[in-house]
Amino acid sequence: MTGRGQASSGDLLELVRSGRATTRGALQQVTGLSRATVGQRLDRLFRAGWLREGAGGPVDSPLGGRPSITLEFDDEHAVVLAADLDTRHARAAVLTLTGEILAEHADTLAVEDGPDVVLGALGRWFGELLEKAGRPARAVCGIGLAVPGPVDSETGRVVQPPIMPGWDGYDIRGRLARAFTERTGAGPVPVLVDNDANLMAYGEQRTGYPGCSAFVLVKVSTGIGAGVVVDGSVYRGIDGGAGDIGHIRVGADALCRCGSYGCLAAVASGGAVAGRLAEAGVAATSGSDVRDLLAAGHPEASRLAREAGRLVGDVLATVVTLLNPGVLMIAGDLAGTAFLTGVRELLYQRALPRSTAHLDVVTSRLGERAGLVGAGALVVEHLYAPERAEERLLALGV
Repeated sequence: MTGRGQASSGDLLELVRSGRATTRGALQQVTGLSRATVGQRLDRLFRAGWLREGAGGPVDSPLGGRPSITLEFDDEHAVVLAADLDTRHARAAVLTLTGEILAEHADTLAVEDGPDVVLGALGRWFGELLEKAGRPARAVCGIGLAVPGPVDSETGRVVQPPIMPGWDGYDIRGRLARAFTERTGAGPVPVLVDNDANLMAYGEQRTGYPGCSAFVLVKVSTGIGAGVVVDGSVYRGIDGGAGDIGHIRVGADALCRCGSYGCLAAVASGGAVAGRLAEAGVAATSGSDVRDLLAAGHPEASRLAREAGRLVGDVLATVVTLLNPGVLMIAGDLAGTAFLTGVRELLYQRALPRSTAHLDVVTSRLGERAGLVGAGALVVEHLYAPERAEERLLALGV
Protein backbone atom coordinates (compact mmCIF):
# COMPACT_ATOMS: atom_id res chain seq x y z
CA MET A 1 0.00 0.00 0.00
CA THR A 2 1.11 3.59 -0.66
CA GLY A 3 2.14 5.84 2.24
CA ARG A 4 -0.23 6.67 5.07
CA GLY A 5 -2.73 9.28 3.94
CA GLN A 6 -2.15 8.44 0.27
CA ALA A 7 -4.12 5.21 -0.19
CA SER A 8 -5.89 4.83 -3.53
CA SER A 9 -9.24 3.22 -4.29
CA GLY A 10 -7.28 0.13 -5.28
CA ASP A 11 -5.58 0.10 -1.89
CA LEU A 12 -8.93 0.32 -0.12
CA LEU A 13 -10.24 -2.56 -2.22
CA GLU A 14 -7.23 -4.65 -1.23
CA LEU A 15 -7.85 -3.92 2.45
CA VAL A 16 -11.48 -4.99 2.17
CA ARG A 17 -10.70 -8.12 0.11
CA SER A 18 -8.03 -9.24 2.57
CA GLY A 19 -10.30 -8.62 5.56
CA ARG A 20 -7.82 -6.19 7.15
CA ALA A 21 -10.37 -3.35 7.12
CA THR A 22 -14.05 -3.89 6.29
CA THR A 23 -15.75 -0.70 7.50
CA ARG A 24 -15.29 2.96 6.65
CA GLY A 25 -13.99 3.65 10.14
CA ALA A 26 -11.45 0.84 9.92
CA LEU A 27 -10.28 2.11 6.53
CA GLN A 28 -9.79 5.58 8.00
CA GLN A 29 -7.82 4.14 10.89
CA VAL A 30 -5.54 1.96 8.72
CA THR A 31 -4.91 4.47 5.92
CA GLY A 32 -4.97 7.82 7.76
CA LEU A 33 -7.41 9.19 5.18
CA SER A 34 -10.20 11.55 6.18
CA ARG A 35 -13.78 10.34 6.30
CA ALA A 36 -14.63 12.37 3.18
CA THR A 37 -11.67 11.00 1.20
CA VAL A 38 -12.49 7.41 2.17
CA GLY A 39 -16.04 8.04 1.01
CA GLN A 40 -14.85 9.38 -2.35
CA ARG A 41 -12.48 6.45 -2.89
CA LEU A 42 -15.19 3.94 -1.98
CA ASP A 43 -17.72 5.61 -4.25
CA ARG A 44 -15.57 4.70 -7.26
CA LEU A 45 -15.55 1.06 -6.18
CA PHE A 46 -19.31 1.01 -5.65
CA ARG A 47 -19.91 2.57 -9.09
CA ALA A 48 -17.67 -0.04 -10.70
CA GLY A 49 -19.71 -2.74 -8.98
CA TRP A 50 -16.68 -4.11 -7.14
CA LEU A 51 -17.88 -3.45 -3.59
CA ARG A 52 -21.18 -3.94 -1.80
CA GLU A 53 -22.50 -3.50 1.70
CA GLY A 54 -22.28 -6.67 3.77
CA ALA A 55 -25.36 -8.59 4.80
CA GLY A 56 -24.27 -8.88 8.42
CA GLY A 57 -25.57 -5.51 9.51
CA PRO A 58 -23.80 -2.66 11.36
CA VAL A 59 -20.77 -3.32 13.59
CA ASP A 60 -19.02 -1.15 16.13
CA SER A 61 -16.71 1.44 14.59
CA PRO A 62 -13.06 1.48 15.75
CA LEU A 63 -13.33 5.28 15.86
CA GLY A 64 -16.34 5.26 18.17
CA GLY A 65 -19.69 6.85 17.39
CA ARG A 66 -22.51 5.11 15.58
CA PRO A 67 -22.03 1.56 14.23
CA SER A 68 -20.56 1.14 10.74
CA ILE A 69 -21.86 -0.87 7.80
CA THR A 70 -19.51 -3.65 6.78
CA LEU A 71 -18.10 -3.71 3.26
CA GLU A 72 -17.31 -6.74 1.12
CA PHE A 73 -15.96 -7.58 -2.32
CA ASP A 74 -18.82 -8.17 -4.77
CA ASP A 75 -17.84 -11.43 -6.41
CA GLU A 76 -20.89 -11.47 -8.69
CA HIS A 77 -19.94 -8.60 -10.98
CA ALA A 78 -17.67 -10.73 -13.19
CA VAL A 79 -16.47 -14.28 -13.84
CA VAL A 80 -13.14 -15.87 -14.72
CA LEU A 81 -12.38 -18.54 -17.30
CA ALA A 82 -9.70 -21.10 -16.47
CA ALA A 83 -8.15 -24.11 -18.18
CA ASP A 84 -5.64 -26.73 -17.11
CA LEU A 85 -3.73 -28.63 -19.79
CA ASP A 86 -2.16 -32.03 -19.21
CA THR A 87 -0.33 -33.99 -21.87
CA ARG A 88 -3.42 -35.84 -23.09
CA HIS A 89 -6.35 -34.28 -21.27
CA ALA A 90 -7.63 -30.82 -20.44
CA ARG A 91 -10.12 -29.32 -18.04
CA ALA A 92 -11.83 -25.93 -18.32
CA ALA A 93 -14.26 -24.01 -16.15
CA VAL A 94 -16.14 -20.81 -15.44
CA LEU A 95 -15.40 -19.58 -11.92
CA THR A 96 -16.66 -16.82 -9.67
CA LEU A 97 -14.16 -14.25 -8.44
CA THR A 98 -13.92 -16.18 -5.17
CA GLY A 99 -13.11 -19.49 -6.87
CA GLU A 100 -16.47 -21.25 -6.97
CA ILE A 101 -16.82 -23.39 -10.11
CA LEU A 102 -20.03 -22.55 -11.99
CA ALA A 103 -19.56 -24.85 -14.99
CA GLU A 104 -16.84 -27.35 -15.90
CA HIS A 105 -15.77 -29.56 -18.79
CA ALA A 106 -13.03 -32.19 -19.14
CA ASP A 107 -12.07 -34.12 -22.24
CA THR A 108 -9.23 -35.60 -24.24
CA LEU A 109 -6.98 -32.91 -25.70
CA ALA A 110 -3.36 -33.70 -26.61
CA VAL A 111 -0.76 -30.95 -26.24
CA GLU A 112 1.31 -32.65 -28.95
CA ASP A 113 -1.35 -31.55 -31.46
CA GLY A 114 0.12 -28.07 -31.13
CA PRO A 115 -0.94 -24.72 -29.69
CA ASP A 116 -3.19 -23.60 -32.52
CA VAL A 117 -5.38 -26.70 -32.32
CA VAL A 118 -5.41 -26.90 -28.51
CA LEU A 119 -6.08 -23.22 -27.85
CA GLY A 120 -8.74 -23.12 -30.54
CA ALA A 121 -10.49 -26.01 -28.81
CA LEU A 122 -10.32 -24.18 -25.47
CA GLY A 123 -11.97 -21.17 -27.07
CA ARG A 124 -14.88 -23.37 -28.13
CA TRP A 125 -15.09 -24.94 -24.70
CA PHE A 126 -15.20 -21.52 -23.06
CA GLY A 127 -18.14 -20.44 -25.21
CA GLU A 128 -20.08 -23.60 -24.35
CA LEU A 129 -19.29 -23.29 -20.65
CA LEU A 130 -20.52 -19.69 -20.48
CA GLU A 131 -23.80 -20.82 -22.00
CA LYS A 132 -24.00 -23.65 -19.48
CA ALA A 133 -23.29 -21.27 -16.59
CA GLY A 134 -25.81 -18.74 -17.88
CA ARG A 135 -23.23 -15.94 -17.98
CA PRO A 136 -22.65 -13.57 -20.92
CA ALA A 137 -19.21 -13.33 -22.48
CA ARG A 138 -19.02 -9.65 -21.49
CA ALA A 139 -18.97 -10.78 -17.84
CA VAL A 140 -15.55 -12.41 -18.33
CA CYS A 141 -12.78 -10.30 -16.80
CA GLY A 142 -9.86 -12.59 -17.64
CA ILE A 143 -8.60 -16.05 -18.56
CA GLY A 144 -6.08 -18.19 -16.67
CA LEU A 145 -4.25 -21.13 -18.24
CA ALA A 146 -2.10 -23.83 -16.61
CA VAL A 147 0.36 -25.65 -18.89
CA PRO A 148 2.73 -28.61 -18.28
CA GLY A 149 5.94 -26.73 -18.96
CA PRO A 150 8.13 -23.84 -17.73
CA VAL A 151 6.63 -20.41 -18.41
CA ASP A 152 8.23 -16.98 -18.60
CA SER A 153 5.72 -15.01 -16.52
CA GLU A 154 6.62 -11.73 -18.24
CA THR A 155 5.68 -12.96 -21.71
CA GLY A 156 3.34 -15.86 -20.93
CA ARG A 157 5.33 -18.07 -23.31
CA VAL A 158 6.59 -21.55 -22.51
CA VAL A 159 10.36 -21.95 -22.62
CA GLN A 160 11.87 -25.15 -24.03
CA PRO A 161 9.09 -27.42 -22.70
CA PRO A 162 10.20 -31.08 -22.80
CA ILE A 163 6.67 -32.50 -23.20
CA MET A 164 5.02 -29.75 -25.30
CA PRO A 165 6.39 -30.08 -28.86
CA GLY A 166 5.68 -27.04 -31.01
CA TRP A 167 4.89 -24.72 -28.08
CA ASP A 168 8.32 -23.19 -27.41
CA GLY A 169 8.02 -19.40 -27.61
CA TYR A 170 4.47 -19.51 -28.98
CA ASP A 171 2.20 -16.51 -28.29
CA ILE A 172 -0.26 -18.38 -26.07
CA ARG A 173 -1.85 -15.22 -24.67
CA GLY A 174 -2.64 -13.78 -28.06
CA ARG A 175 -3.97 -17.01 -29.57
CA LEU A 176 -6.20 -17.87 -26.62
CA ALA A 177 -7.57 -14.32 -26.49
CA ARG A 178 -8.41 -14.55 -30.21
CA ALA A 179 -10.01 -17.98 -29.77
CA PHE A 180 -12.24 -16.59 -27.02
CA THR A 181 -13.23 -13.58 -29.13
CA GLU A 182 -13.87 -15.67 -32.24
CA ARG A 183 -16.13 -18.02 -30.33
CA THR A 184 -18.06 -15.48 -28.25
CA GLY A 185 -17.83 -12.20 -30.15
CA ALA A 186 -16.73 -10.47 -26.94
CA GLY A 187 -13.92 -7.97 -26.75
CA PRO A 188 -10.38 -9.01 -25.81
CA VAL A 189 -9.67 -9.98 -22.20
CA PRO A 190 -6.34 -10.42 -20.42
CA VAL A 191 -4.86 -13.93 -20.47
CA LEU A 192 -2.42 -15.15 -17.82
CA VAL A 193 -0.35 -18.32 -18.28
CA ASP A 194 1.68 -20.26 -15.72
CA ASN A 195 3.10 -23.69 -15.09
CA ASP A 196 0.54 -26.26 -13.93
CA ALA A 197 2.38 -27.25 -10.73
CA ASN A 198 2.72 -23.56 -9.80
CA LEU A 199 -1.01 -22.98 -10.19
CA MET A 200 -1.94 -26.20 -8.41
CA ALA A 201 0.26 -25.13 -5.50
CA TYR A 202 -1.29 -21.65 -5.52
CA GLY A 203 -4.84 -23.02 -5.53
CA GLU A 204 -4.17 -25.59 -2.80
CA GLN A 205 -2.28 -23.17 -0.55
CA ARG A 206 -4.89 -20.43 -0.79
CA THR A 207 -7.87 -22.69 -0.15
CA GLY A 208 -6.50 -25.22 2.32
CA TYR A 209 -3.36 -23.79 3.93
CA PRO A 210 -3.57 -19.97 3.86
CA GLY A 211 -1.47 -19.68 7.01
CA CYS A 212 1.43 -21.74 5.62
CA SER A 213 4.25 -19.36 4.66
CA ALA A 214 6.29 -22.01 2.82
CA PHE A 215 4.27 -24.52 0.79
CA VAL A 216 5.53 -27.08 -1.76
CA LEU A 217 3.41 -29.15 -4.14
CA VAL A 218 4.88 -31.93 -6.26
CA LYS A 219 2.85 -33.10 -9.25
CA VAL A 220 3.68 -36.60 -10.47
CA SER A 221 1.82 -37.44 -13.65
CA THR A 222 3.27 -38.03 -17.12
CA GLY A 223 6.13 -35.81 -15.94
CA ILE A 224 7.24 -34.44 -12.54
CA GLY A 225 7.17 -30.81 -11.47
CA ALA A 226 6.93 -28.77 -8.29
CA GLY A 227 5.20 -25.54 -7.34
CA VAL A 228 6.43 -23.39 -4.47
CA VAL A 229 4.39 -20.73 -2.65
CA VAL A 230 6.30 -18.47 -0.25
CA ASP A 231 4.50 -15.83 1.83
CA GLY A 232 1.40 -16.20 -0.33
CA SER A 233 3.15 -15.73 -3.69
CA VAL A 234 4.32 -18.24 -6.27
CA TYR A 235 8.09 -18.51 -6.45
CA ARG A 236 9.07 -18.84 -10.13
CA GLY A 237 12.80 -18.11 -10.22
CA ILE A 238 14.25 -15.56 -12.62
CA ASP A 239 12.62 -16.89 -15.80
CA GLY A 240 9.99 -19.43 -14.72
CA GLY A 241 12.28 -22.42 -14.27
CA ALA A 242 11.86 -22.92 -10.51
CA GLY A 243 10.40 -26.24 -9.43
CA ASP A 244 11.47 -28.28 -12.47
CA ILE A 245 12.63 -31.17 -10.27
CA GLY A 246 11.75 -33.80 -12.84
CA HIS A 247 15.03 -33.05 -14.59
CA ILE A 248 17.31 -33.43 -11.59
CA ARG A 249 19.80 -36.20 -12.42
CA VAL A 250 19.49 -39.26 -10.17
CA GLY A 251 22.21 -41.44 -11.65
CA ALA A 252 20.04 -43.75 -13.75
CA ASP A 253 20.72 -44.42 -17.43
CA ALA A 254 17.15 -43.98 -18.68
CA LEU A 255 16.62 -41.54 -21.55
CA CYS A 256 14.33 -38.62 -20.66
CA ARG A 257 12.02 -36.82 -23.07
CA CYS A 258 14.19 -33.73 -22.61
CA GLY A 259 17.02 -35.59 -24.36
CA SER A 260 19.19 -36.15 -21.29
CA TYR A 261 19.86 -39.38 -19.43
CA GLY A 262 19.14 -40.05 -15.77
CA CYS A 263 16.44 -37.47 -15.07
CA LEU A 264 14.07 -38.16 -12.19
CA ALA A 265 11.09 -37.99 -14.57
CA ALA A 266 12.64 -40.71 -16.74
CA VAL A 267 12.51 -43.23 -13.89
CA ALA A 268 9.83 -42.07 -11.42
CA SER A 269 7.06 -40.27 -13.34
CA GLY A 270 3.69 -41.74 -14.27
CA GLY A 271 5.00 -42.10 -17.80
CA ALA A 272 8.05 -44.03 -16.59
CA VAL A 273 5.93 -46.35 -14.43
CA ALA A 274 3.58 -46.90 -17.38
CA GLY A 275 6.56 -47.86 -19.52
CA ARG A 276 7.74 -50.46 -17.00
CA LEU A 277 4.24 -51.88 -16.72
CA ALA A 278 4.01 -52.15 -20.49
CA GLU A 279 7.30 -54.06 -20.53
CA ALA A 280 5.70 -56.48 -18.06
CA GLY A 281 2.73 -56.97 -20.37
CA VAL A 282 0.31 -54.66 -18.59
CA ALA A 283 -1.72 -52.29 -20.78
CA ALA A 284 -0.45 -48.84 -19.75
CA THR A 285 0.80 -45.91 -21.82
CA SER A 286 0.44 -42.86 -19.56
CA GLY A 287 0.20 -41.63 -16.01
CA SER A 288 -3.58 -41.69 -16.17
CA ASP A 289 -3.46 -45.41 -17.04
CA VAL A 290 -1.29 -45.99 -13.97
CA ARG A 291 -3.75 -44.02 -11.86
CA ASP A 292 -6.57 -46.32 -12.98
CA LEU A 293 -4.51 -49.43 -12.23
CA LEU A 294 -3.65 -48.12 -8.76
CA ALA A 295 -7.31 -47.39 -8.08
CA ALA A 296 -8.11 -50.99 -9.04
CA GLY A 297 -5.47 -52.30 -6.62
CA HIS A 298 -3.14 -53.71 -9.31
CA PRO A 299 -0.22 -55.25 -7.35
CA GLU A 300 2.58 -54.57 -9.86
CA ALA A 301 1.41 -50.98 -10.37
CA SER A 302 1.42 -50.50 -6.60
CA ARG A 303 4.92 -51.95 -6.26
CA LEU A 304 6.32 -49.73 -9.00
CA ALA A 305 4.53 -46.66 -7.64
CA ARG A 306 6.09 -47.22 -4.23
CA GLU A 307 9.50 -47.63 -5.85
CA ALA A 308 8.97 -44.38 -7.78
CA GLY A 309 7.93 -42.68 -4.56
CA ARG A 310 11.23 -43.65 -2.96
CA LEU A 311 13.16 -42.11 -5.84
CA VAL A 312 11.14 -38.89 -5.60
CA GLY A 313 11.43 -38.89 -1.79
CA ASP A 314 15.22 -39.01 -2.09
CA VAL A 315 15.17 -35.81 -4.18
CA LEU A 316 12.58 -34.19 -1.93
CA ALA A 317 14.87 -34.61 1.06
CA THR A 318 17.06 -31.93 -0.55
CA VAL A 319 14.06 -29.77 -1.44
CA VAL A 320 12.78 -29.88 2.14
CA THR A 321 16.22 -29.16 3.58
CA LEU A 322 16.58 -26.14 1.29
CA LEU A 323 13.10 -24.63 1.66
CA ASN A 324 11.98 -25.86 5.12
CA PRO A 325 8.29 -25.90 4.12
CA GLY A 326 5.39 -26.42 6.50
CA VAL A 327 3.44 -28.48 3.96
CA LEU A 328 4.67 -30.86 1.27
CA MET A 329 1.75 -31.93 -0.93
CA ILE A 330 1.86 -34.83 -3.39
CA ALA A 331 -0.54 -34.48 -6.34
CA GLY A 332 -1.11 -35.94 -9.78
CA ASP A 333 -1.78 -39.39 -11.19
CA LEU A 334 0.51 -41.25 -8.78
CA ALA A 335 -0.66 -39.44 -5.62
CA GLY A 336 -1.93 -42.49 -3.78
CA THR A 337 -1.00 -44.61 -0.79
CA ALA A 338 1.76 -46.64 -2.46
CA PHE A 339 3.61 -43.64 -3.89
CA LEU A 340 3.19 -41.57 -0.72
CA THR A 341 4.55 -44.44 1.38
CA GLY A 342 7.65 -44.56 -0.79
CA VAL A 343 8.14 -40.79 -0.55
CA ARG A 344 7.92 -40.84 3.23
CA GLU A 345 10.34 -43.75 3.55
CA LEU A 346 13.20 -41.93 1.82
CA LEU A 347 12.29 -38.39 2.82
CA TYR A 348 12.43 -39.05 6.54
CA GLN A 349 15.45 -41.29 6.17
CA ARG A 350 17.54 -38.75 4.21
CA ALA A 351 16.43 -35.37 5.55
CA LEU A 352 17.63 -34.10 8.92
CA PRO A 353 15.03 -34.35 11.70
CA ARG A 354 15.25 -30.57 12.07
CA SER A 355 13.94 -30.14 8.50
CA THR A 356 10.92 -32.41 8.97
CA ALA A 357 9.98 -31.69 12.59
CA HIS A 358 7.15 -29.36 11.60
CA LEU A 359 6.44 -30.74 8.13
CA ASP A 360 3.09 -32.16 7.04
CA VAL A 361 3.29 -34.53 4.07
CA VAL A 362 -0.18 -34.68 2.53
CA THR A 363 -2.06 -35.39 -0.69
CA SER A 364 -4.14 -33.00 -2.77
CA ARG A 365 -7.40 -31.63 -1.39
CA LEU A 366 -8.69 -30.12 -4.63
CA GLY A 367 -7.70 -33.05 -6.83
CA GLU A 368 -8.08 -32.45 -10.56
CA ARG A 369 -9.54 -28.99 -9.93
CA ALA A 370 -6.44 -27.58 -8.23
CA GLY A 371 -5.02 -26.10 -11.42
CA LEU A 372 -8.34 -24.48 -12.32
CA VAL A 373 -8.71 -22.90 -8.88
CA GLY A 374 -5.12 -21.66 -8.98
CA ALA A 375 -5.49 -20.24 -12.50
CA GLY A 376 -8.67 -18.42 -11.49
CA ALA A 377 -7.02 -17.01 -8.38
CA LEU A 378 -4.02 -15.84 -10.40
CA VAL A 379 -6.30 -13.81 -12.67
CA VAL A 380 -8.25 -12.26 -9.81
CA GLU A 381 -5.14 -11.31 -7.82
CA HIS A 382 -3.63 -9.73 -10.92
CA LEU A 383 -6.71 -7.75 -11.99
CA TYR A 384 -7.65 -6.47 -8.54
CA ALA A 385 -4.18 -5.68 -7.23
CA PRO A 386 -4.06 -1.98 -6.21
CA GLU A 387 -2.15 -0.53 -9.18
CA ARG A 388 -3.94 -2.63 -11.77
CA ALA A 389 -7.29 -1.88 -10.13
CA GLU A 390 -6.61 1.85 -10.48
CA GLU A 391 -5.83 1.43 -14.18
CA ARG A 392 -9.04 -0.52 -14.71
CA LEU A 393 -11.15 2.01 -12.79
CA LEU A 394 -9.82 4.78 -15.03
CA ALA A 395 -10.56 2.67 -18.11
CA LEU A 396 -14.12 2.23 -16.84
CA GLY A 397 -14.44 5.98 -16.42
CA VAL A 398 -15.01 5.94 -12.65
